[in-house]
Amino acid sequence: MQLPNIIVIGRGLKDKVVEVALTASGGEPVLIVTGKTAYNIYGRSISEAIGERTDVEVHLVEAEISQELETIHTILSKKRFGTVIGIGGGKVIDVSKASAHEASLRFVSVPTVASHDGIASPMVSAMDSSQPYSRMVNMPFAIVADIDVIEKAPHRYLASGCGDLVAKYTAIKDWKLSHKVTGEYFGDYAASLAYMGAEIIFRNAKKIGKRKQDSIRTVVEALISAGVAMGIAGSSRPCSGSEHLISHALGRLMEDPPLHGERCGVSTIFAAFVHKAAWKRVKSALSSIGTPSNLSELGIDEQTFVKAVLMAPDIRPDRYTILHKLRLTESDVRRLLREAELS
Repeated sequence: MQLPNIIVIGRGLKDKVVEVALTASGGEPVLIVTGKTAYNIYGRSISEAIGERTDVEVHLVEAEISQELETIHTILSKKRFGTVIGIGGGKVIDVSKASAHEASLRFVSVPTVASHDGIASPMVSAMDSSQPYSRMVNMPFAIVADIDVIEKAPHRYLASGCGDLVAKYTAIKDWKLSHKVTGEYFGDYAASLAYMGAEIIFRNAKKIGKRKQDSIRTVVEALISAGVAMGIAGSSRPCSGSEHLISHALGRLMEDPPLHGERCGVSTIFAAFVHKAAWKRVKSALSSIGTPSNLSELGIDEQTFVKAVLMAPDIRPDRYTILHKLRLTESDVRRLLREAELS
């Protein structure tokens, strides 16, 4: 079981980021990994603040894509560091988290968007196609989420985070199904914690869509709780089921796919329909939030989605879901898409 040592959520947290960075580094040099946009928004000020207030060395690298992982590894192998700080969105967080894990360093997650639960999870997306689509790494030592920064991001990113959260609704159903069919371990507490993330989105969808006060913090807290659920379970099972497999398949099939959470949201509607669950509740929540709730809004044609559903079980053959049980045909998927009002 892995849990973060420090979680801070609030406003005006630049000083707190510096404090946490110094705690994590133990006085050793700090490596900040960020992206071009995130650097301008937050990375520069954090880097300068650490340098101005202490004698701790600060090294900075921009890493928008996974290919930068090798560059970061080279930097880490040539100099002793105390911590890696990821300041940015999902790709930056994944790359810096994986780098910290490989170097056995503490990782501090400083998200600038709330687009998915990777900001607080012990999981990263695969760095190359020869690996499973997600893999376990160390849980972040600390997460510092500055709402003043996150709320400046386009609404699309927050809505994507909501799509990743409603996915817990079907992920739990798939986990229970696997427990029943294969005997896989099922953790009721981790499942309940993850499910609460989906439920809070269902209840607050209209407020989130209108970006009412504290709605952004609600989403951030739910995303962090989902990460903690994975740490308790020791895997991504509480948060990732058939809907995530479809999302990952879409990511492989498309050159420029929609955001991960956007794909997960629409895939959750489909998975809920297949589970004979409350798919209309999922669809209504996504629509109220202002994120895609059908293939047209997602910008994906029916044929591509059909291919993704058929491909999904083979992405993680070890992760039993409703798709592994039913083994749908192309005609099945097309019929289900129409019935679920997705195409």
